[in-house]
Amino acid sequence: MPHSAPVGNGASLTLIRGADLVVAPWKNGGGVTREVAAFPEGAGLDAFVWRVSVADVARAGPFSRFAGIDRTLVLLSGAGMLLDEAESAHGVKTHALTQALDMARFAGEAQIDARLVDGATRDFNLMVRRDAAHGEVEVWRGATQRTLSADAVLLYCAEGSVSVTPGDAQALPLATGDTLRIDTPSALSCTIEGAGALLAISVRYKQR
Repeated sequence: MPHSAPVGNGASLTLIRGADLVVAPWKNGGGVTREVAAFPEGAGLDAFVWRVSVADVARAGPFSRFAGIDRTLVLLSGAGMLLDEAESAHGVKTHALTQALDMARFAGEAQIDARLVDGATRDFNLMVRRDAAHGEVEVWRGATQRTLSADAVLLYCAEGSVSVTPGDAQALPLATGDTLRIDTPSALSCTIEGAGALLAISVRYKQR
């Protein structure tokens, strides 16, 4: 686990370098994935509340299915993919991801078949167990000032490089593939500088 450090407003920071991510096979064996972070830490694919990962897709085929999970997929690189979602009442719904940072949202139990536009792709994947949490993904480009409030926020550098200054902490440089995880930010001011693009993931836990 990367080192965590406290920051203002009771939040804590964890810097996760893309170069340190470990490659593992997909659940269905059709590709490889690199887990960025998950909660609880070390939870298996049947036990996580949320999971963030980056996947390499080398060929067309079905996606792994995850009952009870809401998924958000973002195209990072490659010519893109078309995701055909079988819908019993309406035939097939196609999610087209053909430009970098195009996004698709779908249920994990859905029957999804992927068609590659022109060769392999790399994709960002957020999975959230819907009875336990709610997750959102936004694209932030260029310099911006944001206020963060969630149970967990992850800032994933999807393109270029950026500098992130959360609260009263020092500025942290992020290169493509790096992630800054911020746990329990509450009205935490965050300054982003640079010409790169971030995927901003916010997770909020549901009360039981």
